[in-house]
Amino acid sequence: MLSARSLFQEIIDNDASFRLFCSIAASGEAQGGWENGRIAALLPEGMSALAPKVTRHGADEDKHGRIFNALLKKRGLEPVPVPPDTDYTMLLEQRGIGLAHDKLRREEPLTEHDVIVYLAHSRVTEQRAADQMDMLVKYFGDHPDVGRAIRMICHDEDNHLAYCHEELLRLAAEGHGRTILDTLHECARAEVRVYRDVSLAVMGHLGGVLGWSRPKAAALAAGINAMYAYERAGGWRRMVSLKQPELHDPMGGPAPAAPAF
Repeated sequence: MLSARSLFQEIIDNDASFRLFCSIAASGEAQGGWENGRIAALLPEGMSALAPKVTRHGADEDKHGRIFNALLKKRGLEPVPVPPDTDYTMLLEQRGIGLAHDKLRREEPLTEHDVIVYLAHSRVTEQRAADQMDMLVKYFGDHPDVGRAIRMICHDEDNHLAYCHEELLRLAAEGHGRTILDTLHECARAEVRVYRDVSLAVMGHLGGVLGWSRPKAAALAAGINAMYAYERAGGWRRMVSLKQPELHDPMGGPAPAAPAF
């Protein structure tokens, strides 16, 4: 029977598919680390209080990249190049979502609107990350090889999502509510399509490595497209709601270390 548990078990049991999976994940986390580092350095003067939180966000993403690379090293594997059609961050940028890398490479301070775009983009993409990690913890949180890493990353993603809620609500209270809402809607609608495309690409590459049959590949593609249809019809709205997180200032203080990795 095809299930999330059996699918991921098959991926982690095979060295070649595990290598590709971890390489894609590590690359995405490293990009997130760089982006947050640049945003922290370019924050406008009036929003400099955000810098420690954005810096910690970037440090967490860098840590996650190191964790995925450490999982590879533990099995004697090296990262492989990431296929362009699986590059979630790049594909979102091509659709005009988030802050363009060209902007972040310049030394010009960001505007208040840029920061709102960054936080709205992060609120949407961190929702996706948190959902994925919750699923992996449910099925593999006790796995002897990857369980500890999954639990640690899941905890960080929950904090990142809570931080986005808190900061966006603060900015909404300052009068930016309409801009935030419009930006969240734009990001979410684009993200669900990019996520569908990336999911199909990732499963296509993994299927080639694992030698999946045509019926199996077709069943997985149908499941991905069914999820996209649900999200496009209204499931995307879970990515745009805002609520005060239970934990105040979830990104306060330095990023926790991961000495085991």
